[in-house]
Amino acid sequence: EINDSEGHPSSSHQTLKGTSKWATSLESLLEDPEGVKRFREFLKKEFSEENVLFWLACEEFKKTQGKKQMQEKAKEIYMTFLSSKASSQVNVEGQSRLSETILETPHPLMFQKLQDQIFNLMKYDSYSRFLKSDIFLNHKKCEEQEENSPEAQSAAKRASRIYNT
Repeated sequence: EINDSEGHPSSSHQTLKGTSKWATSLESLLEDPEGVKRFREFLKKEFSEENVLFWLACEEFKKTQGKKQMQEKAKEIYMTFLSSKASSQVNVEGQSRLSETILETPHPLMFQKLQDQIFNLMKYDSYSRFLKSDIFLNHKKCEEQEENSPEAQSAAKRASRIYNT
């Protein structure tokens, strides 16, 4: 294992930013608020934004403290994404659906199987299309133009002069 100067594992992903990082994996994309925003924009056009909203709600749910708050949040997730009358119903396998009775005794990982299903659906379906989408490609082009702008280059030159003296 290669470590950086502070003893942290060195990884090429640490230096990547924006679209370059998003293109490495769906996980990297979902760690970046701007990436999530762009992915949501894309999924909205594909009429499947509920997938990423459900995934994000489940991530938030795992951090919820206290039984009462968990019950409220679990019910909200159920009513929004999983109930047969849900306003933003996600497409999960029938046998995986939860019954409302489980909402009485919530636990942090109660939605994990469903969240994993949705993650895989996004990873193997939507994500690859996102990387080819105008939303992604235009954002990438803007980033590259910013990096190649005279201001960015002169800042880099100034920095290299500072460090090379």
